[in-house]
Amino acid sequence: MTLTADTLPTETAAAPLKAPPVFPRRWLGLIAILAATLLNLLDASIVNVAAPAIRAELGGTASTIQWLAAGYTLALAVGLLTGGRLGDMFGRKRVLQLGLVGFLAASLACGAADLIELLLAARVVQGAFAAVMVPQCFGLIRDMFGRELGKAYALFGPLIGLASIAGPIVAGFLVDADVAGTGWRSIFLINLPLGLAALVLGAKVLPAGAPVAKGLKLDLGGALIAAAGMCLLLVPLVEGRELGWPAWSIAMLIASVPVLGLFAWTQARRARAGKAALIELSVFAKRSYTSGIAFVTVFFGAVTGFSLAVGLFLQLGLGFGPLDASLAMAGWAVGAFIGSGSSAGLAPKLGRKVLHLGLTIMTAGLVVLWFQFGAEAAPGMWSLSPAFLVFGIGMGMIFVPLFEIIVGDLEDHEVGSASGLLESFQQGAAALGVAVLGTVFFSGFDIGGGAAAAMESARLVTGLTIALTLVALVVAFGLPKRARAEH
Repeated sequence: MTLTADTLPTETAAAPLKAPPVFPRRWLGLIAILAATLLNLLDASIVNVAAPAIRAELGGTASTIQWLAAGYTLALAVGLLTGGRLGDMFGRKRVLQLGLVGFLAASLACGAADLIELLLAARVVQGAFAAVMVPQCFGLIRDMFGRELGKAYALFGPLIGLASIAGPIVAGFLVDADVAGTGWRSIFLINLPLGLAALVLGAKVLPAGAPVAKGLKLDLGGALIAAAGMCLLLVPLVEGRELGWPAWSIAMLIASVPVLGLFAWTQARRARAGKAALIELSVFAKRSYTSGIAFVTVFFGAVTGFSLAVGLFLQLGLGFGPLDASLAMAGWAVGAFIGSGSSAGLAPKLGRKVLHLGLTIMTAGLVVLWFQFGAEAAPGMWSLSPAFLVFGIGMGMIFVPLFEIIVGDLEDHEVGSASGLLESFQQGAAALGVAVLGTVFFSGFDIGGGAAAAMESARLVTGLTIALTLVALVVAFGLPKRARAEH
């Protein structure tokens, strides 16, 4: 998230009388980037509500539901380590267009899948191509807006906050509408018009740009080791409980530690040899950044895992349909939008304190939910909305300023690598949150087990989410007091 003074090449090279005005062109580019970003944000969570309908048609188990979300975020987390490098090597616009084409093809494959195994495979491919798109989006925004980056994020931030939780709501409406008999398949097919619009508009208005680094080579070996380590960690977490924690699941968990350690060692070795590494290890020497890694892991793991558990609770536990479940969670999305918008004005004044404020508000909403899940009677569709609204406001306040605060103490040459690494940790944490909190939910609730068991499991997950939010509150004290843009 560095700031540059670059402008669009087409704006400076064209004849003065024929060149389109700077303002419309770059804002049209921002719209194209926003559309591409929304594809990723929506698809990261869109299956949370649609998962029961998918399972009813294609079959599968409780772990299958978790993998529909975790498979996407895992592929995204691992792919982000190399996605940014591709943009440096071949140009951000070209790589973004390639990622969009692949993402749309994978979305079509998801919508056409007639076997659960094919759907899971297509979800992984979706995540991989999302990893190609996402780093280019933020790089292109920097290229277009330069030192006026704050103007772009004033619009971008609140919409990101809303989209991060809007996936389940969009899914509920689409599944219930059953457009042309497509049912749950429409949650993937809806990507096609949005993605094509981004593709066509982006081709016309985004700056072509030259490769940032010529002769740069990808560290494919490092990427494969990182992928192996993450799989060794997440596969047993998702599958282990349902299978009774067989010996192989324990062995995989243990093996993940040395494999991830090997990844860190290979990165350090490449850096000492003067070769391009996937991560800039010097950032880990700063306490503020390591605190940021811990914060991102705890915060996004808690939010993503809790979102999945709530969607499962409403449908599998209380018997809500997809539309009713979406409406019950609508307050969450509205709150995220309000919180994201308000933090844009509060962050410059409060700095790090805005994170503490957001986490405190989140905790208040969670405490109310914890008491509601402990009541004798099952909650109605609207009774959870006030608590979801409060939780969403607190969550949204954190989204906009978080990454700029975390990189506040870094040197200019470290910010690019550090930002990409944070994105990767964010997605890895999301996959981990789905695996852990999903496992906690299903440990006390079997599909079809009834409202009482579901409420007990939901209360357990909510209590764990409260604990994780309080951990994030403590970890936040290790972050820089001010965002980088304010230095």
